[in-house]
Amino acid sequence: MDILHKKILEHGHVLPGNVLKVDSFLNHQIDPELMLAIGKEFATRFKDAGITKVLTLESSGIAPSVMAGLELGVPVVFARKRKSLTLVENLYTATVYSYTKQTSNDISISKDYIGENDVVLVIDDFLANGQAALGLASLTEQTGATLAGIGIVIEKGFQDGGQLLKERGYRIESLAVIDSLENETVTLRTEEVK
Repeated sequence: MDILHKKILEHGHVLPGNVLKVDSFLNHQIDPELMLAIGKEFATRFKDAGITKVLTLESSGIAPSVMAGLELGVPVVFARKRKSLTLVENLYTATVYSYTKQTSNDISISKDYIGENDVVLVIDDFLANGQAALGLASLTEQTGATLAGIGIVIEKGFQDGGQLLKERGYRIESLAVIDSLENETVTLRTEEVK
């Protein structure tokens, strides 16, 4: 996906600990045109999967998920990291460890919005160690729904998350795969460009 690759190379910043900062277009300030292109790409890749719901994790996964949901013509459900007055019972819950925040969170969705007749597309902004995607997959499995696949905006190909998810039999579609963040330089997997 050329537009995404260009944004990563021009605006991404490599931080210590193999962290890629992309907050100028993906997870703090959002580039709407880029999100629309990402949504269209996910919709194209999963157009024949019979998707009925898109599931993501607050908050960075919401923008690409909404655009994919718009393109697919289906609702988007986002798992919450914190309980609220309106989300306290009738929940599916999973625990997720955040690599960048170095903390664990319980994530939850209401049992009202995804059921056993749904076909779910999980979307997340990053794939590193795979914990967020595993948590979202767990929520999907708890509902009895079918998990069609996992769409990732940026995958750190040098970490084990992608391999872990593939070994569990999940279909993974990553729009950009980073092979290295060494020497403060982003090395993208060029065969992923479409």
